[in-house]
Formats: sequence, structure tokens, C-alpha cells
Amino acid sequence: MGFLAFLILGLIAGAIAKLILPGKQGGGWLVTLLLGVVGAILGGWLGSLIFGVGLQDFWNLTTWLLAIAGAIIVLLIWGLVTRNRSRTT
Repeated sequence: MGFLAFLILGLIAGAIAKLILPGKQGGGWLVTLLLGVVGAILGGWLGSLIFGVGLQDFWNLTTWLLAIAGAIIVLLIWGLVTRNRSRTT
């Protein structure tokens, strides 16, 4: 998969993960792109580690499911890290 296709995959996977997760996650489209790409990398790594299947082809359903699952994991971690930033003491 090419670099541009991987960025598009990350952006869409991050947007889908934001739609799936309840509540409000901080960050705009740039953060969504970065978290989606990181999530796609994480999903591909976990998929190859656990199932023996990584990110293969842009139009492969397994690629999309792994990227979205990875983006959800990354968004959950991002939400835990940024949860207390908005509170003032």
C-alpha cells in the first residue's frame, strides 16, 4: 500500500473510530489523521502478531477492520491522557 493510501486509510479509520466511540474526544482533523495513522499501524501490528494478518491492500476488509480497531484503541488511550487537561485546579 502506498504512502498516500495509508494516510487516507488512517484519516478514514480515525473518523470512523470517532463516530463509534461515545462522548467527545478532543482534537481536530489533524489529530484525527495522526491518531488514525498511529491506530492503523497499531492495528496492523496487532493483527500480524495475533492473527498472522497485517495491513495488506487498501480495499481489503481485513485491512479496514484492523485499522479501525487500532484507531479505536489509540483514541481510547488519547481520551485517557487528555481527560484531565481541561480541568483547572
